Amino acid sequence: MLKEDCASELKVHLAKSLPLPSNVNRPRIDLIVFVVNLHSQHSLRNVEESLHHVDASFFLGKVSFLATGAGQESHCSVHRNTVVKLAHTYRSPLLFCDLEVEGFRTTMAQRLVRMLQICAGHVPGVSALNLLSLLRSTENPSLEDL
Repeated sequence: MLKEDCASELKVHLAKSLPLPSNVNRPRIDLIVFVVNLHSQHSLRNVEESLHHVDASFFLGKVSFLATGAGQESHCSVHRNTVVKLAHTYRSPLLFCDLEVEGFRTTMAQRLVRMLQICAGHVPGVSALNLLSLLRSTENPSLEDL
């Protein structure tokens, strides 16, 4: 993400879990992306536990889920539908990506930077809620489809 061309300053904070340590110097948080490795039950449990530490207002367009390892379904210990239902429960967009493939990784970085720009208010005429409704209607299947 940091390699992408971005008109504003981009800061990415990686954390294995929430809550983050209290730090008065931490920059504003515009987007939270929960990464679930489909090859790890621990990854899913960690995300589920971390979700309890997120303020409800963030679920109005500033939280997203990223499921990795989807390209190797035979090695998955977390079923795709589990992550779909999790994202649906929190009314947040879900993106799938195989981060082992350079082209997919680059495309996902570009999408996340664009989402971040929107969530930070740097794209005129588009809000985090607009983005949420667009992503929900085009990418996430309804529970009835599962």
